[in-house]
Order: sequence, then structure tokens, then C-alpha cells
Amino acid sequence: MKKPHIKHTFRLEADLSRKMAERASSRRVSKTEVVEAALSSLLSPDDEQRIEAVLARRLDRISRQLDRLEWHIELSNEAYALFVRFWLINNAPLPDSTIKAAQASGKKRWEAFVATLARRMDQGPKLKEEMSQIAEDGDVRV
Repeated sequence: MKKPHIKHTFRLEADLSRKMAERASSRRVSKTEVVEAALSSLLSPDDEQRIEAVLARRLDRISRQLDRLEWHIELSNEAYALFVRFWLINNAPLPDSTIKAAQASGKKRWEAFVATLARRMDQGPKLKEEMSQIAEDGDVRV
């Protein structure tokens, strides 16, 4: 026995209507069946549980990404702190007579550093890749 139908008349945006027609065509069903399936899905009582499950999965993924980000920031901070400590221990203050020459040399070294950093960010290898390789091999390469 066929369920009774009630006729509804409403307007859709052109883009939405086109998408509905494409979906009906690709599934080889009528536009009415597409609308009925969409409304059934939207109005079903388990819709809230489905949305909650989707949100929970997304929040879990974001949480894992934030954990990885936290680890990378901590790694960067530690590497930076080690570098500054090493630099301060091994570089004595310069006498006034050599400051200009040191600044010129420092400017060239800085430009080389920035160019190398840009290349590594574009092409690699990244520090995390090098650290993963060290962890796998168990040896330190310089």
C-alpha cells in the first residue's frame, strides 16, 4: 500500500536546485526522492547523536593536532634555549674597535641564515624529519 503524499510548493536557490538535480541524476532517482531523503535525514531523531559523533571525532582530531603542535613548540623552545646558551658561553663580548667589522660580517651571515631557512622550509629536510631519522637509526649525524 502506498503512503499518502501531501503536495508542498516552495522555492529553492538556483545553485541548490542544480545540486539537487545533479544528485538525482547521479543516483537515478527523482528529485522528490532526494528531497525526501534529505528531510528524513535532517528530521530523524538520531540526527542529534550523529552530529554529536561527528563533532566528537572532529574534536578528537583537533586535540591530537594541538598535542603535536605543543610538542613542536616545546622542541623549538628547547632548541632555541640550547643555541642561546651555547652562543653566550662561546662568544665573548667584542672590543669597540672591531664592532663595525663584526656587524658587517654578522649581516652577511644573517642573510645566509635566512636564505638557508627559507630553502629548508620550502624543500626540507625539516628538523622533525632529521630527529625521526636519528631516533630510528640511533645515531647522531652532523
